[in-house]
Amino acid sequence: MSARRDVALVMAEHAIAERYACRLLEVDRSTYRYEPRPDRNAKLREALWALLVRQGWEVDVTRIHRLYKAEGMMVRRLKRKRISRPVPVNPLLVGPNQEWAMDFVSDALATRRALRTFNLIDSYTKESLAIEVGTGISSRQVIRVLERVMEARGVPGAIRCDNGPEFTSLYFTAWCRDRGVPVHYIQPGKPVQNGHVESFNGRFRDECLNTNWFVNLTDARRKIEAWRKEYNEERPHSSLAYRTPEEFAKTCSEHTSRMAAIPPDRPSESGSRTAVLAGKGSLAPCPDGHALADSAPPCTRT
Repeated sequence: MSARRDVALVMAEHAIAERYACRLLEVDRSTYRYEPRPDRNAKLREALWALLVRQGWEVDVTRIHRLYKAEGMMVRRLKRKRISRPVPVNPLLVGPNQEWAMDFVSDALATRRALRTFNLIDSYTKESLAIEVGTGISSRQVIRVLERVMEARGVPGAIRCDNGPEFTSLYFTAWCRDRGVPVHYIQPGKPVQNGHVESFNGRFRDECLNTNWFVNLTDARRKIEAWRKEYNEERPHSSLAYRTPEEFAKTCSEHTSRMAAIPPDRPSESGSRTAVLAGKGSLAPCPDGHALADSAPPCTRT
């Protein structure tokens, strides 16, 4: 509006033509000649505070929303729909492969291209079972990583993860159902329910992602895999009595092997039930041939 006024002022004071005045002030002639249209929404804007339907206004929602924003009014936001999840069971971890935990971590390459890693750990031994690196990781890639690890370690008792689309897709849930692997989903917005992998993610970011400069995807995979091996084989863990995850897992394996080699103490199947009970108390037969323990009342059967 001010540019149009300046053109008009120059034309009036210096008696020059419109073309030269617009060229002098670098204003397009179409801009100067533009005539603003009357505000056809003026009455409608005044009626926004009333009940439009009762006043007879027939307008669509898009027009009302546009005017609502133009007046600077607060636009009411719809609440985001969240998945309702029950509180996952936190089992007492007593051995390897009882529960695996997995999650994603995001970073960037030197070229500012997105970098994403899929982290899989054993919640009991704290071992880093796999770190898959890529620019984008789908549910099918997650399954390929799980199958590769299962070939070496066997099927886990359960998997704990969040509600990301890679873990809630129909393809992933069907695969878990076919393999007989229960999935424990944490509640939305509560990462503490998957604390083992969150703790690992913090160490992974501090000790690897924040201390390395990844030139490209190949360089990132090489450096991250080297850190994963160092974490498993050389880095002591305070919760494992300052042993490395590999040392702790080896101790668990040896303990399990020794327990399996010791046969359980079971009574001989050829021995009579009376002989087994005799070791727990002196038994004396009653006149009718019924067994009688020293702590039991006298036999009164006739």
